[in-house]
Amino acid sequence: MATIYDVSNLARVSLATVSRVINDTGKVSDKTRQKVHEAMEQLGYRPNTIAQSLASNRSNSVGVLVSQLDGPFYGPMMREIESVLRAANKHVIIAAGHSDAIQEQEAVEFLVSRGCDALIVDAEMLANEYLVALGKGKTPVVFINRHVEGIDDRCVHMDNLQGGYLASRHVLERGHRQVGYISGPLFKQDARERLAGYIQALAEFGVPFDPDFFHEGDFQEESGADGMAKLLQSGKPLTAVVCANDHMASGAIALCLERGMRVPEDMSFVGFDNIPFPKYISPKLTTVSNPIQAMGKMAANWVLQQVYDAKDIPFAHRFAPELIVRESVTDLSV
Repeated sequence: MATIYDVSNLARVSLATVSRVINDTGKVSDKTRQKVHEAMEQLGYRPNTIAQSLASNRSNSVGVLVSQLDGPFYGPMMREIESVLRAANKHVIIAAGHSDAIQEQEAVEFLVSRGCDALIVDAEMLANEYLVALGKGKTPVVFINRHVEGIDDRCVHMDNLQGGYLASRHVLERGHRQVGYISGPLFKQDARERLAGYIQALAEFGVPFDPDFFHEGDFQEESGADGMAKLLQSGKPLTAVVCANDHMASGAIALCLERGMRVPEDMSFVGFDNIPFPKYISPKLTTVSNPIQAMGKMAANWVLQQVYDAKDIPFAHRFAPELIVRESVTDLSV
């Protein structure tokens, strides 16, 4: 097996020069760098990553904690994080928390124990106090999809209240006054904030909040269908439903269609997240964009900037939602 000494001899450069090329540190001319790479290729030399880590005090790995490993929401986020870090010759180690506080904490401790240079954390159940303490620990941490007081400078998140407001205002501006709402689980911060946006929009249009028009779901399609059934069961006139994500909106729409209702003629819908498939269903779903890919990129940029000293990399903490108007809301104001 070839060694760094063999590379040095073949390239006719010092061991220090070979080390600088391998670790991408210090100044080395392009001609010398090419000679070293050609020698490494000819000898089949592969750097010892453990030795590199000991020498540089870096593992060149970043731990990523996500709530789930599947679905059209977290997949694009993880893909963007991996793409940005891979382009910078860094690798990711991914662990899932499964929306469980114990599993989330175990995942964090695992990633720290692996010697990750930094963590990107999407935690739904861990308490703010734990996250604040984690943010002040030895391992640099950036939090995604959540805002935590006290560590604002390392939180990448979207204004969920504004998103809930935009979705609800859209149907109210089109003359709807009997507007239902299917929320996500209210133990989650984003679900609470989106509901607050709905209530704010109702108040702005002088519409009182009606508990019969509200159902707490769990962000899954089945709870959207269950919530829609509950709203219809109240017997009160209902013309539109705002759903806290596109999955639940899809479930709610499916139930209405099964009962012979027309969408949007008999019932209008607005979703949230702008995941791929709702723009292909009929009618195409009006929704609110949740730029999770852009947030993933920003979290990766934070790591490159703060940990690996990359300069001139753009970074933003807070993202604004955008209403995507399609075909699922009928206009009653005309």
